[in-house]
Amino acid sequence: MIKKMGYQWHLRGLMADKGMFQTTDLVPLLAERGISLSREQVFRLVTQPPQRLSMDVLAALCDILSCTPSDLIEIEVINAQVRKDGSGKAASGETVGDAPQPRRATIRRPTGL
Repeated sequence: MIKKMGYQWHLRGLMADKGMFQTTDLVPLLAERGISLSREQVFRLVTQPPQRLSMDVLAALCDILSCTPSDLIEIEVINAQVRKDGSGKAASGETVGDAPQPRRATIRRPTGL
């Protein structure tokens, strides 16, 4: 069984703890550490969890916010794998997930033609 992993990105909260409430507050602080990102790139970095992150940017953020990488990134399991039988029920008898179970479609010819 394969586990799907995810993460929580806590940059915005850590910035707020340091009194930085605008994303543009980070631009000059990153530039002081040799990281040149545009305002738009910094906005995306703060408001959305990044898919890829340079180690230089991570180190600069940790230095600016006086935190560790584990303060910025919280690893989590997105979905717990459950064994299920052919009926779509978990081994304990519960249904897997909250989604409705698929139902076979019936195609009928129109009558009266």
